[in-house]
Parts: sequence; C-alpha cells; structure tokens
Amino acid sequence: MRFMRVGPPGEERPVLLDGEHHYDLSPLTDDVDGRFLADDGPRLARVALDSGELPVTDVRGMRVGAPIARPGAVLCIGQNYAAHAAESGAEPPGEPILFHKSPNTVVGPYDDVLIPRGSTKTDWEVELGVVIGRRARYLEGLAEARACVAGYVTSNDVSERAFQLGRPGGQWAKGKSCETFNPVGPWFLPAFEVPDPQVLELRSWVNGQPRQDSKTSDMIFSVAEIIWNLSQFLVLEPGDLVNTGTPEGVALSGRFEYLRHGDVVEVEVAGLGRQRTECDQA
Repeated sequence: MRFMRVGPPGEERPVLLDGEHHYDLSPLTDDVDGRFLADDGPRLARVALDSGELPVTDVRGMRVGAPIARPGAVLCIGQNYAAHAAESGAEPPGEPILFHKSPNTVVGPYDDVLIPRGSTKTDWEVELGVVIGRRARYLEGLAEARACVAGYVTSNDVSERAFQLGRPGGQWAKGKSCETFNPVGPWFLPAFEVPDPQVLELRSWVNGQPRQDSKTSDMIFSVAEIIWNLSQFLVLEPGDLVNTGTPEGVALSGRFEYLRHGDVVEVEVAGLGRQRTECDQA
C-alpha cells in the first residue's frame, strides 16, 4: 500500500496505489499532510481500502508530485555514512550533523532539477527520507523515536558544493536550498510496511552510469538514533521530512563530473521507488 499525490504543482490530489490499481483518497483526506499522518491516516486508509470505501481512479498521463505535502521542515543529516565522510575529507561524526533545507525545495520524482545560475558544482545524493507522524520532543529512547515515524520515501538531497563549502563561514543552507533541490517520491510507504529501515539498498545513476550503491545498514546513526537525537534539540512535527544522509559515490569525491544541463539523474531506495529527473538551467 503506497501513497502518492498526482496533478499539477500546487494542485496535487492524494491517491493510494495498491497492486495495479490507484484509489481516490479524497473520501478520507484532502492531502497526505501532517494532519493526516498524525490522525493515523495510513492505517485508516488501509481499513477504508479493505472495506471498499475508496473508488478506483485513473491517473494515466498525470504528473506525479511529491508523495507528501510540503513539509513544515526539511531536516538533513550530514556525513552519516563513513565512506561518504571519508570522500568528503572528514572524520566520521560523533553525533548526527544537522542542517536544514528550505521546504520549498521539495518537488516531484520526475520534475526537472534546475541548476542554479552561477553553479559549477551541482551534485546528487540518494537518501532514505523519513516522514514524521507524531510530535517528537525530548524523546526518552529509541522505541519512542521509532513510534514517531509515519513512513519512508526516496529522497535526493541535491547540493551545490561551491555554494555549500566555498563561501565564507561555510554556507550549507545556501548550497542545499536552491529551488527544486529535493525531489521526493514517487511514493510514501507507511512505517508498518517497512519491517526494518536499516536493510534498504540505495542506488544512483547519472546518464545511466552507476554512481552510488550502498545499504542503510551502513549508516553511522540509525533512523531511530537520528530521531531521538534531534528531539533533544528541537521539536519534530507531523509531516516533517528528515533526510538521513547519503553514501559514497557523489561528485564531491572528485571521481565524477558535477551535473550539467541535460544530464539525467536517477535515484532509488529499494521498495520506495525510483526517480528520474533531468537537469535544466535555472
């Protein structure tokens, strides 16, 4: 059971994909947003589907948007794979490194990624995205942290490295928050459909050539550890998106060229779907 949103930007409507059929979620909710998730919406959708309350709908030819509505916050974890930390020239961190992306970076899984004006180092980063379903504040332990997860998405934490690392003082937000810099989807998979988020494979390709190939088991900090740690410093709200870090194989390593106009980037997290985005000039 997978949740999707289809339609033009800003006018997406929620649908549920089960097997080969799409079902209209509008009898249950207006959107896959924080309120829906906080109200145990995924489980209610399962009940509604099983009872025949959701009509089949035809989505052929429709744009696929991000599977969650624009989050209130996009929180990202840096250098959460030891090999990626090494290729970045850094030691593995002793606790999760946090930075933010602007929520308006979130776009659909097949939308164009716009290379910013003046960019010379636009990079790709396949990541496991965690969607929050309960308010997380000063959590007591990892079990509470796991209970705050609504589900998971494929996420591409696109970055401009010259903006991020080459400006005075280090400007991670400037290098991460350019428009279209967070394709998400194609679908949202609820947590009860993912027995263990630490055994998922992550891959990326540029113009059909392999770039990243790893597993979430290689994370330095697990999903639960990340959510627990963040809750000690800030409050996570339902609908927020947490990007959990990328493995080795990005252009920052020096092994690959940075993205240019016309390049095609594909990223995939096993079970969460595969994206395909084309690079255009802003």
